[in-house]
Amino acid sequence: MTKNVAAIVGGGVIGGGWAARFLLNGWDVQVFDPDPQAARKIGEVLDNARRSLPGLSDMPLPAEGRLSFHDDLAEAVAGAGWIQESVPERLDLKHKTFAAVQAACDATAIIGSSTSGFKPSELQQGAARPGQIVVTHPFNPVYLLPLIELVPSALNDADLIHRAKDLLTGLGFFPLHVKKEIDAHIADRFLEAVWREALWLVKDGVATTEEIDEAIRMGFGIRWAQMGLFETYRVAGGEAGMRHFMAQFGPCLKWPWTKLMDVPEFTDELVDMIAEQSDAQSGRHSIRELERIRDNNLVSMMRALKAQDWGAGAVLNAQDRRVKAEALPDLDRADLSQPILTLARAVPLDWTDYNGHMTESRYLDAFAQSTDRFMELIGCDSSYIASGGSYFTAETHIRHLDEAHAGDRIRVETQMLLGQGKKLQLFHRMYKGGQLLATGEHFLLHVSLATRKPCAPPAAIEGAMARIARAQSALPWPEWAGASIRKPG
Repeated sequence: MTKNVAAIVGGGVIGGGWAARFLLNGWDVQVFDPDPQAARKIGEVLDNARRSLPGLSDMPLPAEGRLSFHDDLAEAVAGAGWIQESVPERLDLKHKTFAAVQAACDATAIIGSSTSGFKPSELQQGAARPGQIVVTHPFNPVYLLPLIELVPSALNDADLIHRAKDLLTGLGFFPLHVKKEIDAHIADRFLEAVWREALWLVKDGVATTEEIDEAIRMGFGIRWAQMGLFETYRVAGGEAGMRHFMAQFGPCLKWPWTKLMDVPEFTDELVDMIAEQSDAQSGRHSIRELERIRDNNLVSMMRALKAQDWGAGAVLNAQDRRVKAEALPDLDRADLSQPILTLARAVPLDWTDYNGHMTESRYLDAFAQSTDRFMELIGCDSSYIASGGSYFTAETHIRHLDEAHAGDRIRVETQMLLGQGKKLQLFHRMYKGGQLLATGEHFLLHVSLATRKPCAPPAAIEGAMARIARAQSALPWPEWAGASIRKPG
């Protein structure tokens, strides 16, 4: 299989985020940035990404790609299938960059621009192959947030757009295909509107920067994160829906409340006022500390949405489903003579506690997921459970042997100690690399969901357990299996 290669042209905050997203999804990444601090800056972004991005997924990310830095642009784009431009927002600089890139890159490569304001037709002016260039505008942090505004012009053919969507989706993004190009695309136009109004509120002494931020994050910001704008207002209209909401609140649009079309003069006095208020609000934290706080919050919120299969969480679940088929073997692909891989994932940020390591309840959570996977392997999957049969856990014993921290890649291997009749006894071992972190022994009984009482499973499940029992018969009985907490002394 040919290794996917991405070239990053411009390694600032956005370029570094792109590098992290590609790299942690298994792509080799070649970076060009004349800044002598580029390697350090991208390295710091990668440290945050390695800690937070893997925890969004309940499946393992692929092995990390290879990162390299290049002083020569032609060398950086050589062999790349995707080239992401993230240089400063100057059209002349972007044109110069595209000319140099196209002189050296593969003609079939996709050249995406991170521009937040320029239209693709503006970027394509004077290009050797204008149809090769498309807007792919991300949101910071690029390694966590799923939205990419994919904006083509009439010069981009359907095949390039289709390939771009597929590649971005494979990286866990949500590519929003903007059908009609416009300055600042879609999302930034909303942000600019709120930004203008916020500047006026500060300038006129109505609110401080902190009060404005509190108004957003304590109220409509949370609603928007899970339901957007129009769906939020549809719900606000009650049973009558959007039509009632528009009738009730439409007239206020004529009231002279906002100053969206009137931008305050950007004076030194206004800049100083906002900077001083911002320092008072957040200055106790360094930028790197704020980035980690932001990442912690974003991962926790998106994992909550993931549990509801909603919004950004639905995008994450779809990515997990794409990865699962390859990450965890089925009964025919697994080496049944050895303990079976039943879990492979990273430790999410919200699995850690006040001691800075994985909390004890999450060891049980991980082992429960492993048990669920084993049940799927023997035929007790969601369809079977819906038909009225399942396994209930009757007893659990966990040993905590070593620590796991946020971002650590863990795996669980499962040995079946007993699988006969209504009884199922499993022994899980959790590892980080070659290091044994914990063991979990679980005794389960097959039950009828109609009576909630133990009963024998059907022949197909009995047969699958017998197949595993034969294959694992030579495995030694695990240390501590069958034991409870030993009396001290």
